[in-house]
Amino acid sequence: MSTLTVPHVDLDRDPGSVADTWNVMTRELRPVLRQPVSVLFAMVQPLVFLGLFAPLLPDGGPGGDSALQWFVPGIVAMTALMSASFTGANLMEEIVTGSHERLLVSPLSRPALLVGRALKEVVPMLMQTAIILLAVTPFSFELHLGGVLVGMLVLALFAVGIGALSFTLALVAKDQQWLFWTVQQTLIFPILLLAGVLLPLEGAPGWLQAASDVNPLTYIVEAERALFSGTFPADTVLTGFVAAGVTAALGLVVGVRAMNRSS
Repeated sequence: MSTLTVPHVDLDRDPGSVADTWNVMTRELRPVLRQPVSVLFAMVQPLVFLGLFAPLLPDGGPGGDSALQWFVPGIVAMTALMSASFTGANLMEEIVTGSHERLLVSPLSRPALLVGRALKEVVPMLMQTAIILLAVTPFSFELHLGGVLVGMLVLALFAVGIGALSFTLALVAKDQQWLFWTVQQTLIFPILLLAGVLLPLEGAPGWLQAASDVNPLTYIVEAERALFSGTFPADTVLTGFVAAGVTAALGLVVGVRAMNRSS
């Protein structure tokens, strides 16, 4: 394990400044940039679904698009969710080794310790999306770059929120890794299935549709599918941004509160 280095901080400046958040974010990104292959860890399951599940879907499905055109945006959203939800495990490792405790007593502001970590989630999400698009574009997937870029903004907000919630769970679980993984695994798959990532929910029972309606990922996936198809329906895209923004705001508020109470 690499030795923890605490970024130099000027005590005379505002401890809650943007510089603190930037220092924390760059610290968290160093392992990713040194070993970019680690980004593939959270992609195993999405790539399996792309390889084994997508061929079973008929073309001309929802929206009349090819199977990949409908399926890939959901897989991209799935990858963002899974990757961001795993990251609390890194914080748990720091808690066990004492690295987190040393950061808590450093001059870095506590909100920056959470916000910087959460913002870091955007970079792996972008890298994973690029890999998926490179893999599917030679086939029946039609790349609409403008829509993809707008879709990445939606997913960036979502990844920040899920990352912050994952760190919050790690702070609550502390050294009880079983608790972190039990909660994470219990929540992640219902969220994915209720968002219609793998199968459309049209015609689903009323109770299942109602559960899907309160799932923010449902609206994000709908926005991604529209954007990845090259269309920009204002209501669908706006709803996706709102769902992602609410997730980000909730994650950051809850996460910052948990970090301020951390000991």
